[in-house]
Amino acid sequence: MRGGAVSAGIRTRRGRSGADGAAGRTGPRRLPRGWGGVGAMAVACVLALAFVLLLPRAGAHGDGPGRDGGGSGRGSAAADEHCTAPEQQTLAPSGADGPTISAIKARRGEKRKLIVGVDQNSYRWGYRNPNNARAELEGFDIDLVHRIAQDILGDPDAVQFKAIPTNQRVPAIQEGRVDMVVRTMTISCSRLDEVAFSAPYFRTGQQVLAPRSSAITGYDASLAHQKVCSAAGSTANSRLTEDRGTGRLPASTDISLTVPNQLDCLVRLQLGEADAVVTDGALAASQAAQDPTVTLKGAPFTTEYYGVAMKKDADDLVRRVNQILVQYRASGWQASYDTWLSATLGTDATASRPPAPTYRRTS
Repeated sequence: MRGGAVSAGIRTRRGRSGADGAAGRTGPRRLPRGWGGVGAMAVACVLALAFVLLLPRAGAHGDGPGRDGGGSGRGSAAADEHCTAPEQQTLAPSGADGPTISAIKARRGEKRKLIVGVDQNSYRWGYRNPNNARAELEGFDIDLVHRIAQDILGDPDAVQFKAIPTNQRVPAIQEGRVDMVVRTMTISCSRLDEVAFSAPYFRTGQQVLAPRSSAITGYDASLAHQKVCSAAGSTANSRLTEDRGTGRLPASTDISLTVPNQLDCLVRLQLGEADAVVTDGALAASQAAQDPTVTLKGAPFTTEYYGVAMKKDADDLVRRVNQILVQYRASGWQASYDTWLSATLGTDATASRPPAPTYRRTS
């Protein structure tokens, strides 16, 4: 079945580009025109609500704050003197199979799929395109998932996607509900205590999203007496808590509003229930593209990296994904960026391209 082997009969569309030919794909598909604005946002929310009933939602229970285990990289490093440069704490690449990969390959029939936790409502990352009659999952993260499935199982469509709320990413991995999570997940020191990460596949930083008409100027004193929304278990939420405690953020800033999924913050902003959102700049830029009444305020105030998250003892899978990423950075990454992210982050991908990987973890 083309478009990806998926749960509950929902399909995903793979991109097309000659750069991906070696992986059995022809690269990312061009985005349709006309997607943007509040009207499109409403359509996307309706679609997300409808399809969440069909797409298995890993850990739909227990969406309380902190379940994701995610602290900000900087804050965790300060708390743990032994953790430095968390994006470098990963294993060297290898193409060899081990117990984890062998177990994946041993699945038979319709179950012979890579089980991956993703988002289904992050525009251009992992989302359902309302201009597509089949509402297939598309985006930058989805392209990477197909590439991993191609390498491990020989079929880019051999994937079972599971919708994972932001604050359920770590539990879904730890409880074995997914083989990995590819969902704009920041590599941080605190998360390294709970899951293993690949080398980085994207560079970003925390940023403020607010209405264009707002007097908010960025992550600064202008947030005094403002209500700021963040996703529970996110690096943004941890950073807000830390910075208000240390005085970097005004004590009067209200950071009590947390939501299970980061996109919910945009809805709260549109409803007037929040004054600003703090999230990864890459995600914030995509949300600003959905709603022209909001915009990024100020520059990023952290440097963070997205990685593929897996179980701590899945060493062979971590090494294999790192091997795939070496190849993907050379052929595939840029084509996917051009299709999904260049419109919101700019045609020059230098600021988003991850650094040359360093593999400091030995076991």
